[in-house]
Amino acid sequence: MQNRTPWMPEQPAPNRPRHDARLTAELASVVTAARRRALRDRDRQVDTAHLLHSLIETDPAVRETFDGSPQLARVLGYLVLRSIGYGLRWQGSVEDSGAVAVAREPAADGWSPSALAAMEDALRRARLRGAARAGGLDLLAALVTDAECRAVDVLAGAGVDAGWLAGRAARCAGEASRSA
Repeated sequence: MQNRTPWMPEQPAPNRPRHDARLTAELASVVTAARRRALRDRDRQVDTAHLLHSLIETDPAVRETFDGSPQLARVLGYLVLRSIGYGLRWQGSVEDSGAVAVAREPAADGWSPSALAAMEDALRRARLRGAARAGGLDLLAALVTDAECRAVDVLAGAGVDAGWLAGRAARCAGEASRSA
């Protein structure tokens, strides 16, 4: 007989970062999906690739940022490969692109230092454009500006120029702000 008890992590599930209240409902949904993805993939932390994957799956504005390009399909394919085994080289390691000074252990709240830095940058971007809450485009722009993070590694593997995507995400976020 098969055990029907779902896999439970040895460590408690990642806690909510302190900035969840400053996210749009859509971005809060992305963050929740990234947490679930990290747990399902048995990763020790939510990293920038989890955030990118959830952004693309959840946020239509982020998908539109790719401008109908076949690159979006390649990125999704690459992310699926990561979920089914490609990312094993990342399992058990701490994502630290050097965006912030950290110890070599994962953040106590279950987030990689690079993912936390991206979330903080997304909040900063929202403030700069006069928004009270950060949205998916803010996070996408923040993710792709950290050349050493896993999200940019995924994009590069799929042939996406992170600089182009960063500029496009920032422009789209600004346009969405003006039309709101």
